[in-house]
Amino acid sequence: MIWLAALLALAAPAEACPPGASLAFVCGTAHPEDVVAIPGSKWIIASGFAPGAGLKLVDTETHRAAPWFDGSAAQVDPDRRAYPDCPGPVDPALFNARGLSLRRVGDGHYTLHVVNHGGRESIEIFDVTLGADGPALHWRGCRLMPAGQVGNAVATFADGTLLVTVLTRPGTTIGDFVLGKRTGAVWQWAPGAAAFSEIPGTQLPGNNGLETDPDERHFYVVAFGWHAVLVYDRRHPRKPVRTIEMPGFMPDNIHWTDGRLVAAGMRLDEPACGGLRRVVAGEADKMLCHRGYVAAAIDPQAGTVTTVAYGEPDPAFNGASAAAIVGDTLWLGSYQADRLAYRRLPSR
Repeated sequence: MIWLAALLALAAPAEACPPGASLAFVCGTAHPEDVVAIPGSKWIIASGFAPGAGLKLVDTETHRAAPWFDGSAAQVDPDRRAYPDCPGPVDPALFNARGLSLRRVGDGHYTLHVVNHGGRESIEIFDVTLGADGPALHWRGCRLMPAGQVGNAVATFADGTLLVTVLTRPGTTIGDFVLGKRTGAVWQWAPGAAAFSEIPGTQLPGNNGLETDPDERHFYVVAFGWHAVLVYDRRHPRKPVRTIEMPGFMPDNIHWTDGRLVAAGMRLDEPACGGLRRVVAGEADKMLCHRGYVAAAIDPQAGTVTTVAYGEPDPAFNGASAAAIVGDTLWLGSYQADRLAYRRLPSR
């Protein structure tokens, strides 16, 4: 796979991002809002929450990141039967990637769903295939979001059902959900459906991170305004099964990683930033003051939370929004930073 070797050779070396007091960094990853590890491999996929930032492929051994989707013919293989309403491949120059979801569909074969804001509001779908020289990526199609609805996170069930969170519906603001008002929802596309539909009972203050359970029955939604994760039964979603409050941080994205359901985000009550996030004249603080971070593992059946790692504010890294675990290393994404962060995990 010569193209992959060439990309990694051009990637930013680890030295370009000198480590801080407690975190090390990989540059060349603008606004890596979400991160997912490819199970059983050294690879991480990072989104780029900015126009043209697209997807990055990260080698966790060499600590290098490279742009992954370039829109070339070698990476475009549309499935027009599965995605008849998709107008064509996402433009790499506009590709603005946010939430990620990776599902295993066979040995060394995965389907990657990506929330996109570049050129269209959509969920972009890719095939990911592990090979001896690394993973290969092929764009397969897209599902367009309903008019006016902006996706945040995405998750899937094995039967092909697709879930997407919307943080703020039209007419609501970030300030609204910080104050605890219900602003978003979970939208669903099911096989055979003509379009997405809103799931009654999932309207929350700032629907953010999203994940499904291997039991294929439950799904988990982050209510950013409540600093909590809600457990839903997909057969009876009008009322959550359980609400799990997070200890001292604002969970953003949530994923299964290293066999654990892990949520990550910024510290809630940060002394360096004057404490809690405030809303002044209807506008929420933009969170530019650097806050510490927390990554925590959730036991959704017991409703318990265990801290995986935490840290104080770092002048080179802010806006922690996602976590992935590879071996003994925790990787942190950020919706604000120009880099990925990583550190050794504390001993279990």
